[in-house]
This record gives sequence, C-alpha cells and structure tokens, in this order.
Amino acid sequence: MTDFQNWLDHPIATIDSMSQQAAIDRQQQLTKPAGSLGQLEAIAIQLAGLQATDKPSVDNVQITVFAGDHGVVDEGVSAFPQAVTTEMVRNFSRGGAAISVLARETGASLFVVNTGTVTELEKLEHVDNKRVAAGTANFMNKPAMTLAQCQQALLVGRDTVEEAKSANMQLFIGGEMGIGNTSSATAIASALLNLAPETLAGPGTGLNSEGVQHKAHVIKRSLELHQPHLNSPLSVLQHVGGFEIAALVGAYLHCAKLGLPVLIDGFITSVAALVAQKISPESSQWFLFSHQSAEPGHPQILAELQAQPLLNINMRLGEASGAAVVLPLIKLSCALHNSMATFAEAAVSQES
Repeated sequence: MTDFQNWLDHPIATIDSMSQQAAIDRQQQLTKPAGSLGQLEAIAIQLAGLQATDKPSVDNVQITVFAGDHGVVDEGVSAFPQAVTTEMVRNFSRGGAAISVLARETGASLFVVNTGTVTELEKLEHVDNKRVAAGTANFMNKPAMTLAQCQQALLVGRDTVEEAKSANMQLFIGGEMGIGNTSSATAIASALLNLAPETLAGPGTGLNSEGVQHKAHVIKRSLELHQPHLNSPLSVLQHVGGFEIAALVGAYLHCAKLGLPVLIDGFITSVAALVAQKISPESSQWFLFSHQSAEPGHPQILAELQAQPLLNINMRLGEASGAAVVLPLIKLSCALHNSMATFAEAAVSQES
C-alpha cells in the first residue's frame, strides 16, 4: 500500500466528550443567563472538546496560505492577470498583504506554501517552495492534474500540518491565493453538490455580470467534458481542482487525523472543507467556520457542511483574511469561558 493510501486510510481523531460536557456544565454555572453569549459559548464548548481541556486556548495559531496558478485562466474567467498570483506571494513575503497585517495584529504565525505558480519563484522569506508543477492544466480541455500530482498536492498539505502540530499550534488556519481559483472551487462544488454552475458562480476578483455568466458557461462545459470521471471526491479534485485547493484538503484531513482544530475561511477554503468532508465525513467535527463570504455560492456550501459561521460582513478577499478577522472573537470566547466567575464564586444568586 502506498504512503498516500496509508495516510488517507488513517482514522480521524476522537473528540474528548468528557471535556466537552465539562465545558457545557461550566457554561451553565457562569454569572450570566444560560445561552446569553450565543455562539461565543458554543465555540468555547467545541474547542474544549477538540483540545481535550477544561481551558481552551488559541494563543498559538498558524496561518498557512497555499498559492497556485490555474490553467483555466486562459478562458478569461478572472478580472486579474495570472501574474498576480506570483506578485502576491512576494507581497505576502514582504508583509504587505491584508493577511500579513491581520496575522501581525492577532499574533498568529504566517507562512506561505507555493504549490504551483506558473513562474518559478526566487527564494523568499517565509515562503516554502513545494511546487507540484507550473500551474494546473486548463480543465476546459483536459484534467487539471494527473492523479500523481493531485496526491502530491494533498501530501503538501499533510506535511504542512505535521510541522504545525510539531510546533504545538492550537489552531490551524488555511488560506489560498491563486488567480482563477474561484472557478476551480465553483466547479468542484457544482460536481459534488450536483448544482448548476450558474447558481454558485460569483464575481471572484471582480467580474461583472457578463463575466460571471461566461465563467459559469466555462465551468458547465468543463463539467460536461469530465462527467464520466467525476465519480469520487478525489476524482473531482483531480479533474477540476487546483494545487492549492488540494493542499488545503490535505491539510484539513490531516488536522482531523492529528486532532488539531481548524478555522475555515471563506468560499474556496469551505469548498476544500467540503471535499475533505466528502472523503472522510468525521473530519468536519474538527472544523470551525469563521464567516460567510459575499460569494453567492458560499451559503450553499455552508448549508451542506451544517456550518454556523461567526460573522457575515461581506468579505470575499480570501488569503485566510476572514478567519484572521474572527480570531479575536475566538480568543474572547476562550477568555470568557476560562475567566468568568461562577455563581458560587461570585456569591450571585441563580435563577429560581
């Protein structure tokens, strides 16, 4: 059996139900009406079970942005040129991107993994070169990846998480950068959910309505071409996916296997989470969801994942930016759970 299959067959970690129940019991004793902190209570309870502790914490957080180019850009599905992927990787390295600022402000560690830019990058600080190929193939004409390339990209995600776990990270956040990747994500979601691309396609980097219609048409034609082969989540990923999306899938699966909680960002990362959940249904127990993207297809992905995101503030940048924005809320959730007084400690009367 191959290293890849051995890894894929490895079971998902079990949530600590005793810690989760203890967190539920503690929330009932804190000096507030039960349920009055809403999702802040639910997040603390979920994290307690995932981290197997009575005091959940997200002080050590790793954000990894996976970057890769997409051959389908040749079909005019993006408002920006493909060169932007490489240019943004350099911007991440210099600390000038939105996620760079957000990581600094929240105290999270930020790394970038190049899974497959068209241009071979020079050595850059905080950028790990794991380039599978010079971008994916144009899935309008042929599979985006070979099976070997798809597996390699998944294992890039696995190895990234292995390093995060070794560094004692308490929460993993995955981000993405790749011109054309909303087309890839939309194609994946359309295939997995059996939904028309027209119901999921959105503006991505800023397409107008005519551009969105063209994008949906390209995706529809591509899915018709590959339909005989779209018989499993991995096959869908191989035929219409992207290297950075595959790396996210691998990262999410490995987090669930190792027992490392994951905070999901927006549309593209949620599609990666959907692929992971279709491969291994138990993996989604390890996912927390940060926000609802302004991309029109995102609510349908979240509904399939039975997710309750914490925010809806019309973000659609990607890069893990939405997840980073939510990180302070999760820190506050943990602080409230850990540090509020109980009714007994504060000598406050409970409801009769």
